[in-house]
Amino acid sequence: MKLVIVTAVEQFQKDVLKLFKQANIENLSSSDIDGYKNNSSLLMGSSWFSGEKGGNESSLFFSFAEDENIENLFKFIKEFNTNLETNNPLKAVVVPIEKFI
Repeated sequence: MKLVIVTAVEQFQKDVLKLFKQANIENLSSSDIDGYKNNSSLLMGSSWFSGEKGGNESSLFFSFAEDENIENLFKFIKEFNTNLETNNPLKAVVVPIEKFI
């Protein structure tokens, strides 16, 4: 069993849920997050509203899943990302679990 974590911009939330389902990962959790890309400090300082929040509304999904299901999920995510017309691909990582109850 491993922990899989996926991040996506808000507009892809329904797509991510479908990908988890396709990979037979039925139990997962999600959280709303703000996503940021590092910009030059010069650009940040020159903004009229540099004190305003500049993050993108995003989602973080995570699940404890079996290796086979995670491999399927990664296959589906890779396929999804190849068909994107935006510069906001789905990101995913896997974390091994040493112990669990």
